[in-house]
Amino acid sequence: MQRTLKMLAPLALAGQLFAGGFFLQLGNPEASKEAQKVGAVLTVMATGCHDPATARLTATAIGMVNGERREIPLKVTPLSGPGIFAIAQQWPREGKWVIQLEGRNGEQFTNTLVGAGPKGVDRTRFKADMKQFTAADVDAMLR
Repeated sequence: MQRTLKMLAPLALAGQLFAGGFFLQLGNPEASKEAQKVGAVLTVMATGCHDPATARLTATAIGMVNGERREIPLKVTPLSGPGIFAIAQQWPREGKWVIQLEGRNGEQFTNTLVGAGPKGVDRTRFKADMKQFTAADVDAMLR
């Protein structure tokens, strides 16, 4: 019994380390009729130990088109579930793009970079962190 408790103690401590986290979970808009209705190409859900109803999301498309860097602020549409958002295609289909997502919930901050291109959003090519990404981080994703 004592041996089992010693083995479980690190797991309990690990859970406390991640408590209070704030993350953005990328989703498939085809899984939501509501997201499809607004023409979403990406859904995003605020997750972690917080009140998702108070989470705020901003998004910017940053891209290279014909050698020119462009930034386009994106409209984010809240969906009916708390902390669930949809983003429609608002950037040109040509070029290579990164969608920069920034989530805030009170003092908590998180952000995610998601790759996009002529074939749409690539939810498998992303980078997430709880600190602000730099221009170099975005440039690396655009290469």
